[in-house]
Amino acid sequence: MIPIKSPEGLGIMRRAGEILSRVMRQAALAVRPQAITSEIDRLVESLIRKYGALPAFKGYRGFPASACISVNEEIVHGIPGPRVLLKGDIVSLDIGVNYQGYFSDAAITVGVGEIEPQKERLIEACRRALDVGIKKAYPGNHLTDISHSIQVFVEAQGFSVVRQFVGHGIGTALHEDPEVPNFGEAHLGPVLKSGMVLAIEPMINLGGWESEITANGWTAVTKDGLASAHFEHTVAITKQGPKILSK
Repeated sequence: MIPIKSPEGLGIMRRAGEILSRVMRQAALAVRPQAITSEIDRLVESLIRKYGALPAFKGYRGFPASACISVNEEIVHGIPGPRVLLKGDIVSLDIGVNYQGYFSDAAITVGVGEIEPQKERLIEACRRALDVGIKKAYPGNHLTDISHSIQVFVEAQGFSVVRQFVGHGIGTALHEDPEVPNFGEAHLGPVLKSGMVLAIEPMINLGGWESEITANGWTAVTKDGLASAHFEHTVAITKQGPKILSK
């Protein structure tokens, strides 16, 4: 069963998204050469709490930080620590907030200083893939219309779509039904209805789509060691079309 949010619930989620957007913008500005990932994480937590929310990720299933900070070949669930960011790295920031019992989730990938052209292309393709997927989030469409549109776009750019990790429903829990893959055939799965809220999040790789989990039990990396990018928004399905709550 995919939860349908009330107008009141959607209003709280919109506020959660506004807080998350402010945090994300400030965190992205902290991504620069010689920045330490643990310091970015501390900034994220302090900002979330300053704006009256709680960090959604900290302690979730044992995750030790407020932000997932994934660098270069790390796809998702990077754990902040003593790592120093270097010019030419690309960094994915994945952040969630809990505001009055409702959640918002978003991700962005940014370069550290000047980056290689192929990494710039990867980031831009992932950002555009998210836009492509969101445009399919209309009542009456099937869930996999989102999935299929993302895969077709990404592969046409010469990149691959991660299979092991997918988007999800979101609301009074960080992860709700349904799963939202970034690949697959169109016109399958549940029919989208007004009041549903989805965290749509393409994760795409410069090389192959295969991934593996590192020894810390959390961080996913590309199997071939090539770079990965990740973008995400919390999106409400409405009669007027998709509404980005985390923008």
